[in-house]
Amino acid sequence: MQDIRQKLISIKEKVENRVFDPYLLQFIETPIVDEDKLLILVSIMDRMDLSYHEMENYALSTMLVQIALDTHEHITSTNEEKNRQLTVLAGDYFSGLYYKLLADSDDIFMIKALSEGIKQVNEHKTSVYFTESEDIEQLMKSMMVIEASLLSKLAEYFNIDLWNDVLAYYLLFKRLLNEKALFLQTGSSILFAALKKIMVPLHDHNKDLPDIQNDQLLKVCDRYLELSKQIIEKGIPKLPYLNHLLEGRISNLLNQYQPYAKTFVEEG
Repeated sequence: MQDIRQKLISIKEKVENRVFDPYLLQFIETPIVDEDKLLILVSIMDRMDLSYHEMENYALSTMLVQIALDTHEHITSTNEEKNRQLTVLAGDYFSGLYYKLLADSDDIFMIKALSEGIKQVNEHKTSVYFTESEDIEQLMKSMMVIEASLLSKLAEYFNIDLWNDVLAYYLLFKRLLNEKALFLQTGSSILFAALKKIMVPLHDHNKDLPDIQNDQLLKVCDRYLELSKQIIEKGIPKLPYLNHLLEGRISNLLNQYQPYAKTFVEEG
């Protein structure tokens, strides 16, 4: 009987074997297998009445479509035309692998659940990436849907709705941490571009922002990181199917957060 760590490692290897195509990797960014999302998937299914083969198939299918969606995100940042075309094809290829796996399992209801998740992700990506959000709350809701919709649909499929709030805020927290780090390193990110459009006067959008306005953007991000952290910490004790591996990963991620003001004071 495999423990949760062995299952995670085994399924991750199978995902990587399918997506690390040597030819594509010459032209596209290496696909990232989100181990947190995979661990959540395996944790949800681990204590259910599923065979290992069924668990593996569901996890592979969900992660392949997640990687397909993530790959399509990189299209706009790819300059060379051949690379852009291959990035599109790579995303489509990963989607095809997902459909084949689910078609082989003949699970129409799972296909329907994940298709609804894909539709939600794409709708909210359009809103975020084309900076259509009208207010910050709407923007953060869209970011949450982008990160959590596929896994939320799977949790609903297995009638484990208690996972959804904590799951959604955990994945939002992780995305916000990454967006904040990217903004601090490079001065830009998808989230902060959208925040800037909402918060900064239109005539200033093409200008470098003064430090005080950058501080305001970072404080907004921190506000939602704090909110997410509180909801996660409150919800963790109520989660069914929580295991030590997932609990430890959640704790480690929460501990990575440092408010910008505190970081700035310590570094200064």
